[in-house]
Amino acid sequence: MSDLQNFEQISVRPGFMRHNGGLLFRNISEHEYEFKSTINENHLNAAGITHGGYLAALIDAGAGTSAHRSANRAPCVTISLDLKFIGATKVGDEIIGNVKILKKTNTLIFLFCELKCQKKIIASASGIWKILKIKPSNLGPGG
Repeated sequence: MSDLQNFEQISVRPGFMRHNGGLLFRNISEHEYEFKSTINENHLNAAGITHGGYLAALIDAGAGTSAHRSANRAPCVTISLDLKFIGATKVGDEIIGNVKILKKTNTLIFLFCELKCQKKIIASASGIWKILKIKPSNLGPGG
């Protein structure tokens, strides 16, 4: 696992991810990115483990920010996100997402993401993002 220094909080403006605790993010290389978050009480389901909807939102925000960075900070929107839930997490756990850009065209970005907790995979996802040809919004990455 890589060193966890130099993350930046990307959820600095009001929005869904800031409301849910924010998202720390960093570039690893031109085609690899990393993000992380810590599980809080409000992220749990009735069984006392992290809600799948929160994990899906975390992946969407982290992978979407990776697409945004890969597209030279052009706005990107999720076209498809295929998730596999593999393990469970609880309050206080730190979740780390690793994103690899698989292919980039003029209009699309294809990527793969793994979420890990204590070096164990808890979810994986593959997705496609559309690169928008509009002026960037002022909301910033990660919603």
